[in-house]
This record gives sequence, structure tokens and C-alpha cells, in this order.
Amino acid sequence: MIFLAILVARLPPARQPRARVVGLGLAMITRIALLFSIVWLTRMTRPWFELLGQQISGRDLILAAGGLFLLAKSVLEIHHTLEGAAAGRQTRALASFAAIVVQIALIDIVFSLDSVFTAVGLARPDQVPVMVAAIVVSIIVMMWLSGPISEFVETHPTIKILALAFLILVGVALIAEGMDVHIPKGYLYFAMAFSVLVEMINIRLRKLLDARRARRAP
Repeated sequence: MIFLAILVARLPPARQPRARVVGLGLAMITRIALLFSIVWLTRMTRPWFELLGQQISGRDLILAAGGLFLLAKSVLEIHHTLEGAAAGRQTRALASFAAIVVQIALIDIVFSLDSVFTAVGLARPDQVPVMVAAIVVSIIVMMWLSGPISEFVETHPTIKILALAFLILVGVALIAEGMDVHIPKGYLYFAMAFSVLVEMINIRLRKLLDARRARRAP
């Protein structure tokens, strides 16, 4: 959702709410379509070929490609953000509406790849409607919270860098999964939670320091 806020910020303010809703709606349709493609996804988990003594499946290739996409996108966004800060002004490249919507859908698919493969491996045919309902509810919650989160990210630029750093972490984890190197999710979640906690303390500290300077200014 934070990366969604970063992407949508490139559009004019009047078009941002629509881009969030359309992008998340497209992502919801894609996720549901993946769930109903259980037979096809099951075939993706079978080995396709062998490389350096390791069996490679379609799932491995998709996860690795998704991880590389996240890495490239995150590094480029960090570069653009730092360039704007170095120039001393806010540089927003006004991208097209369609390009932003497609990127939102792609990012959502990349984030859901691992969970969709896991769900397909665990689910029975009669459980698919339950997972579809879960997807719909989660997307509705994201649509509801996307506006406030976008405003929060715009107000606190350091959160944007932190979110992009999280994307790099997730990208590396996806590439590792594609190479059959399992990284426990608990490690990732703990690192993210700890980083967010530290950043919240930093934001609170900056507010206190700003208030103290404001009192001393007269």
C-alpha cells in the first residue's frame, strides 16, 4: 500500500483516488483469476529443467523474475527520490494514468505470488470460494486505507525510503525462494516491525525538536 501511494503520487491530485481504486480492482481480478487457474499453477511447480545441479520450475522462474522486478523498481524509485532531494525541489514525473494502474497491478501480483502458490498447494476445490472472499475483503480494506496512507507518506518522506527498503528486502526474499533457499517469514516481519518502530520514534522526536525550536524562535 505504501508503494501504491508512491506510484499514485505521480498523478495529478484529482486523479489519484481513481487510480488507487482501478489499480487495486485490477489486482483483485488478477488474484482471483490465478486462484481459479489451480491446474495450471500446479504444473508450474513441477521441474522444467536442471541448472547447475538444481531443478528449476516455472514457479521458481516467476518468483525470481518478480524479485528482480521489485529490486529494479525500488532502486530506481530511491534514485529518483534522492535526485529530487538533492535538487532542492519536489520532482514528480507525471506518468500516464494507464501506466500507473498497470504498475499497481503488477506490484500486487508480485507480492501475492508466494501466497497464491502456497494457497494452491494447500487448498481443496471447495475452499476456493473462501479464498476468493478473503481476497475481496482484503482489497476493499486496502481501497479504504490507501488514501490516509498516501497522505501519511507525503507528509513523512522518510517513510517512503523505508518502504522502498522493505521492497528491496522482499525482492531478495523472492529471488531466494526462486532458488529454493527458504527465508523464514518471521525474520522479515521482525526486521520490518523493528524498523517501523524506530522510524515512529524518530518522527516523534523530530516533532518535539521542531516544537522546541518554534518556542525559542521569538
